[in-house]
Amino acid sequence: MTGTSRIIRAQAGNMQENAGRMEVDPLERKNMRFTTLQGGNWRNFTSFAVGLQPRMFLVGPNASGKSNFLDCFRFLSEIVSVGGGFESAVAKRGGVSMIRALAARRYPSISLRVTLGNDSIENEWTYELKFKQDNNRRPLIESEVVQYRGNDVLRRPDKEDLEDSERLRQTHLEQVNVNRKFRIVADFFANLNYMHIVPQLVREPDRSVGKKNDPFGGDFLEQIARTPKKTQDARLRKIADALKVAVPQLMKLELETDIRGVPHLKGKYQHWRPHGAWQREDQFSDGTLRLLGLLWAVADSRGPLLLEEPELSLHPEVVRHIPQMFARVQRRSGRQVLVSSHSPEILNDSGIGLNEVLILEPKSEGTAVSTLSERDDIRTLRNAGIPLGDVLKDSTAPEEAGQISFFAG
Repeated sequence: MTGTSRIIRAQAGNMQENAGRMEVDPLERKNMRFTTLQGGNWRNFTSFAVGLQPRMFLVGPNASGKSNFLDCFRFLSEIVSVGGGFESAVAKRGGVSMIRALAARRYPSISLRVTLGNDSIENEWTYELKFKQDNNRRPLIESEVVQYRGNDVLRRPDKEDLEDSERLRQTHLEQVNVNRKFRIVADFFANLNYMHIVPQLVREPDRSVGKKNDPFGGDFLEQIARTPKKTQDARLRKIADALKVAVPQLMKLELETDIRGVPHLKGKYQHWRPHGAWQREDQFSDGTLRLLGLLWAVADSRGPLLLEEPELSLHPEVVRHIPQMFARVQRRSGRQVLVSSHSPEILNDSGIGLNEVLILEPKSEGTAVSTLSERDDIRTLRNAGIPLGDVLKDSTAPEEAGQISFFAG
């Protein structure tokens, strides 16, 4: 038995909660991912429960809740992030009343429940959090549950919580002094990566002031600079080679630091001069910066990756190959990728299975979420040879989209 296996066996063997000693096998952590997500009264959604594959695509009309769906995962990640925590994550979203679905009536509490596992064991771990606000509009935990293979490791509120309700202002997930038995769950959430590069932020000279690991790119170049030099150089070489598909003139990418210590990315382009010409990030196109950010995020093999509309600013021929890139990432690292998109070019990839696509449909009582494999009408059209992107174009387009042409008429 390896040292790692002994540690994991020891962790798992210590887990007991009102049911005697649990006999468990060493935890199989390889390719661990989110396998299910359930939510109640979360933003657009009054209730949903879906299974998740290693690669998932989210589709739906504008304002249907694609970003809010991905925010479920970001919320869990922010609870355990450095400088974060439960109260901070709620406050960042405007408080409980701003998170709670407008359609929530009888049961005003908000809940999230995820299972973690892999293809061998889909429900290795379960984490569930339910919360509301008190009379002073402060967030209050109603329940927090952690299970390992169906057995309770943590169930709150416990006796101490009932004796001191202030304890319900924090999750046990975020507290290293009490999460030892399920720290693997906290670490998994902490390694989640959300990336949605805003090119204007990357070009801004004072972009990184007060920011760290900003998903919108405020400190994107600083993130590259913090990467060990050997890894940094290797990634930039691979990214430069990949970028040549979209930017044929690009020859080389390098990171340099100016006299103030601010990092800059520069690219060498083929030029009429014999040795080419260099440009900094403030001269890169939006498409180049967004694709660069996408490739950098994909190159990092830690934790699940969340992406919103990676097709923005990119040529359709480049976009068409994005699903294949994600498939290669998973074959190499087993990393889970969840992507929202409006792009037919992405969805027309023949390798995408119906169980890899979630469709979000706004209803009078909140957005409904379902997997395309549950839809007989979609399956029939797909089996008839109609590309998936074309099938979904009508399903996700606004009914009165043509009316916008009459604006200012």
